[in-house]
Amino acid sequence: MNARLERKLRLLAIVVAASVIGAVVYSLAQGFTTATGIAVGISYGLLISVAMTGISQFVLDGPLREWLGGLSFTANLMVRSTIYAAIIVPILFFQVGNIIAGVPPDPSHQTFWIDITYAVVFLILANLVIGITNIIGPRAFLNFVTGRYHSPVEENRFVLFVDIAGSTGLAERLGGVGIHRFLDRTFRILTLSVVDYRGEVLDYVGDEIIVTWPERGGAVDCRPLRCFVAMRDELSRAAGQFEREFGSMPRIRGSLHFGPVIVGEIGDVKRAIVFNGDVMNTAARLEELSRNVDGGFLASRAAMDRFASVPPFAVHDLGRLPIRGRADGIDVIGIAA
Repeated sequence: MNARLERKLRLLAIVVAASVIGAVVYSLAQGFTTATGIAVGISYGLLISVAMTGISQFVLDGPLREWLGGLSFTANLMVRSTIYAAIIVPILFFQVGNIIAGVPPDPSHQTFWIDITYAVVFLILANLVIGITNIIGPRAFLNFVTGRYHSPVEENRFVLFVDIAGSTGLAERLGGVGIHRFLDRTFRILTLSVVDYRGEVLDYVGDEIIVTWPERGGAVDCRPLRCFVAMRDELSRAAGQFEREFGSMPRIRGSLHFGPVIVGEIGDVKRAIVFNGDVMNTAARLEELSRNVDGGFLASRAAMDRFASVPPFAVHDLGRLPIRGRADGIDVIGIAA
């Protein structure tokens, strides 16, 4: 299944399950303890959650994704909440859940405002969770909630560094605001490929994006390599748009390394999950070397040896290259330009 679609469907399933549980709890709190009363609550939970999340994932994060992405966090939240309210209010007012469950509607609308209040509170909380998840990343959010990295652990990881070439010169020509918009647009396009190949954005550092994969997930179908090539393809498809808006098309170079990293939460006022270790340093130094090779990409032999299959495109062995911080150098592989 397409990774983007799988991600949307997974979120849909989570929200629907949470909504159904919340609807049952609300029904019991209101005194509707019969099977019919609970069935009505489940009907409303299903209706509202499927409609709300479906529009969120396939419309707001689909055709309207770029427009909403240009809004501030608060403005984005308000737009989403307004659209969701336009879904919830008619469902509750016309008592669609009652009709589906085979229960006659209540003409007095006795619980309408209580139902609206509960739905609005649930809506605001859901939007806040989604908004925070979009800021720190879904996997990071889940890891914070579960406490997976509350104590540091060692994991084998693929680490991909992707750098936007020529950004210094572009910054001089476009100015501060212009280069920020350029980088933002570029990173938004690059992360589409990260989702497609099931990677995790670790960080944005200046004009670089750092992506990681656990050993098992990254080894499948050479995902880190395919991700980098897909990034270039996505940027090529958007070349016309970049030329019209910025007068220049982004070019990327990158590096890939594999090995043990220490992953753990760090900080107090601003808590973060960070990766430390020689793998991170080596990947960054490989990216520096990639600026001087054809194809603009270097992968360590350690990373290439962990793949479960042969890369689906031509690669060439560049032998052992000297690298800062390692007296014996490092064996590297390049890809065609």
